[in-house]
Amino acid sequence: MVTTEQKKQIISTFAKGKGDTGSAEVQIALLDAQIKDLNEHFKTHKKDFHSKTGLLKLISKRKKLQEYLKRTDLERYKKLIEALGLRK
Repeated sequence: MVTTEQKKQIISTFAKGKGDTGSAEVQIALLDAQIKDLNEHFKTHKKDFHSKTGLLKLISKRKKLQEYLKRTDLERYKKLIEALGLRK
């Protein structure tokens, strides 16, 4: 699980301004952290199918936000992809 300190760090890294917790970049970065955490969980719990469905929902949500950001501001999208190390 992503801790509060990790969330604060992610928000401060990707926020556009003070108090920005809802921009697409912040949301994508938080979802990415949750997805990475769940991937670590699955290395030890291979048959946890209930969490697997939650993982697929998180991935779908992140993909939709990425498509939105790509459609609205391509430069911000490219910077975010590079910062998170995601595939295009």
